[in-house]
Amino acid sequence: MSRREVFRAFIDAVGLHGEAAASAAGVSGTDWFVLSLLEQRGPLLPSELGRLAGLTSGATTRLIDRLEHAGRVRRTRSEDDRRKVIVSRTEEAFADGEIAGIVDPARDAVGAVLDGFTAKEQDVLYRFFAEAAPAFHQATEQIRQTTKNARSARAAP
Repeated sequence: MSRREVFRAFIDAVGLHGEAAASAAGVSGTDWFVLSLLEQRGPLLPSELGRLAGLTSGATTRLIDRLEHAGRVRRTRSEDDRRKVIVSRTEEAFADGEIAGIVDPARDAVGAVLDGFTAKEQDVLYRFFAEAAPAFHQATEQIRQTTKNARSARAAP
């Protein structure tokens, strides 16, 4: 396989894993992503969640409503500015061990792969992960903008 094919197979495998993990948790892929964001970054404003997830304000509100109803997130007022609402992940977002049960097989398998590399090689791989994540976010924004522009052009009279 060419390098391009190898990389594509890797990206496809990661994408499929994300979909399977979300499904196993009983949430959508976007819900899974938002819950992950809240776990990693802590509480966020709804506008930040929407921007990071690529959602409109209405879709963001529906997502937060859905996750709040399921007991996975909570809305609270900002202590600094009572007009602002903060969204945070609840401790009960998932049942005890649910996330570990879902993601541990991949963590273990990928960990075993990484263990086959020297410490220097692992440093290079982790540098790649650190630099590739923002590149993927940028590419995602480009896709969203291109899609939005194309839809606007089709809708124009």
